[in-house]
Amino acid sequence: MSTPTVSSTATMAPAEVLKDKIRNRTAKVGIVGLGYVGLPLAVEFAQAGFDVIGIDIAQAKVDELNKGISYIQDIPTATLAPLVSSGKLKATSDYSIVAELDTINVCVPTPLGKTKDPDMSFIMNAAEEIAKHFGGGPSKLILLESTTYPGTTEEVLLPLLEKSGQKVGVDFFLCFSPERVDPGNPKYQTKNIPKVVGGITPTCTEMGALFYSQALDTVIPVASSQVAEMVKLLENTFRMINIGLVNELAVMCDRMGINVWEVIDAAATKPFGFMPFYPGPGLGGHCIPIDPYYLSWKAKQSGIEARFIELAGQINGDMPHFAVQKVQNALNDVSKPVKGSHIHIVGVAYKRNIDDVRESPALDVIHLLEKRGATVTYSDPYVPSIRLEGHRVAHAEDLMSNAVKADCCVIITDHTDFDYDGLISNAKLIVDTRNALKGRKSDKIVRL
Repeated sequence: MSTPTVSSTATMAPAEVLKDKIRNRTAKVGIVGLGYVGLPLAVEFAQAGFDVIGIDIAQAKVDELNKGISYIQDIPTATLAPLVSSGKLKATSDYSIVAELDTINVCVPTPLGKTKDPDMSFIMNAAEEIAKHFGGGPSKLILLESTTYPGTTEEVLLPLLEKSGQKVGVDFFLCFSPERVDPGNPKYQTKNIPKVVGGITPTCTEMGALFYSQALDTVIPVASSQVAEMVKLLENTFRMINIGLVNELAVMCDRMGINVWEVIDAAATKPFGFMPFYPGPGLGGHCIPIDPYYLSWKAKQSGIEARFIELAGQINGDMPHFAVQKVQNALNDVSKPVKGSHIHIVGVAYKRNIDDVRESPALDVIHLLEKRGATVTYSDPYVPSIRLEGHRVAHAEDLMSNAVKADCCVIITDHTDFDYDGLISNAKLIVDTRNALKGRKSDKIVRL
């Protein structure tokens, strides 16, 4: 009777070896970039049983994580600390650890330059550091999550990694998977947001889907990395253009003396063919104000003018000016100039109930008011300090005492923590850019 053969990793193809490690959760997972995207992802894989190592050039983040202290609002320290103390999650600023890793997710920032061109420096720096330590170790799966233009994974990352002499789809595996983080969302977080992934080859896509399925609820494979890259840009361009539409409608309704909020609410009662979007003082966050310009830039490289994107961007970019004009007109109606007036900003985060001020329209509104000679202060329970144009904007924890003192209060961020009825009682004048005071009536209120 013959003895059954036992499979050995020495005779298995690299793809099968890596698949076994992923399925058995013995793969060493690396996350490059420990911010709003990278840290939640690292936590999910550590909770799924993987050993996870975060890599970040910001030593302060590395130190905080290794102490078990969270610096991201969506990740409580109570969730992070046990993973760190058990050794399932740790961090380093040393890229040499890449040689030991089996999978690497790249979650670095992708801002825009002053001319709205993509700033690829963070991706390039990360890719070059990974490439330095790429050969000689286990077969690896690389997954880019940073938002970028279609073609980046294949045109930028692939050539760098192939310099090691390894072949994609055989010796290593390369995918793009768009991040879909929505800070402060209590219902949808990293684990239960469907995860799109597309690889350079079908084997890469299969590997990426297998990897994500170990920790996330739903994985959607697509035909290529370029499809996955375009998915992210479509999602946020869709939102940017529709917000641009309602912002333009808000300006029109203002001229016509029509309540735009009532118009949108009434239109939203239609059970088909309509999706409500809402106006505001401008766009904020790490996606909607930025991502569509990646698509616009790429389109220009192909000789195509992205007219919808450019027009929506112009309209949305003008909204802080429109908000300031509403403040100016409201003060004028009570015989006060902007210059010399005390204007108190209510909320500076880019959206409600979070501590993120990236691209927040509040920063533009404050800047424009200060340029017009106003004295500006603010209250925000999530943002204890902000710096603007080299100076610190005065923060007041007690909203009501400042509402009494201010000539005008401007609601930029509609946090649920604010006492809006108290604000109406104490403020002399309120400009509400978010419809936070919906249903409340007062001669003090001026709505966007």
